[in-house]
Amino acid sequence: MPAELIPVEVAYARPDEQVIIALDVEPGTTVEEAIKASGILARFPEIDLKSNKVGVFGKLTKLASELRPKDRVEIYRALIADPKEVRKQRAAAGKRMKKGGGDLDEEKKPGAPAGTDQSATED
Repeated sequence: MPAELIPVEVAYARPDEQVIIALDVEPGTTVEEAIKASGILARFPEIDLKSNKVGVFGKLTKLASELRPKDRVEIYRALIADPKEVRKQRAAAGKRMKKGGGDLDEEKKPGAPAGTDQSATED
C-alpha cells in the first residue's frame, strides 16, 4: 500500500504579486523537492535556490530538510535596504518617527505648545 500524501504549501512574494501553491507530496519530501514540484520556479524565473534563502513558517531552513504535514515553505527575496542601516541613518539624522512612518514634527503647528490640538478653532 503506498504511503499517504501530506499537504504542504509553497509561498513566494514580490511587491506586485504574492503566491501560495498548495500541493500534496509524499512523506520524506524535502523543501527543495516541494519547491520544484510546485512549479513556482517556472512561474518566477528570478528565484535562484542557490542564492535565495528558504524557510518554513518564518524560520530559516535548509533545502534538504524534510517537510511535515501542513508545512508552508517560504522562498525569501533579498532585502532592498538593510533595516539596521536604515535605523542607524535615521538616528544619525536625529529624526524621531511616529507609528506609521511620518515625522513627529509634521503634526505640530509652529508655535503650538506640546500636547495641544491646534486643529480646532475657537470662536
